[in-house]
Amino acid sequence: MTRDVVAQGTFDILHPGHVHYLREAKAMGDRLHVIVARSENVTHKAPPVVPDRQRVEMVEALDPVDYARLGHPEDIFVPIEQIEPDVIALGYDQHHEVEGIETALDERGLDCEVRRAGPRKASEEEILSTGSIIEKILDERS
Repeated sequence: MTRDVVAQGTFDILHPGHVHYLREAKAMGDRLHVIVARSENVTHKAPPVVPDRQRVEMVEALDPVDYARLGHPEDIFVPIEQIEPDVIALGYDQHHEVEGIETALDERGLDCEVRRAGPRKASEEEILSTGSIIEKILDERS
């Protein structure tokens, strides 16, 4: 039986932390579906710089990813209902709480496991945050 995994995120400026998260998510099953947040739905941090369709295209090009799509404009659980995953993989630093997602899944009659990926151990020269990449560009190029 094929196990489907869902990962989700903004994926504004891709970096090694994103690749690590998606590799770990893919290892949790057989097929990896990635839901890319719509710009207008990103409220917990600065809005993305890169347009929605471009972020989907970049994520879809990554080796661990089998399918990528934009999230729903109003309800983050609509794509999950469509995919019916066995696992939802959260990034180690994503703001979502496992218990809250499990409760919402139960309320919708969705039976899937929620797991959190581990952090990537960064070397000194790696930048594992889109915000940090943007800050470095502004510091060095302004």
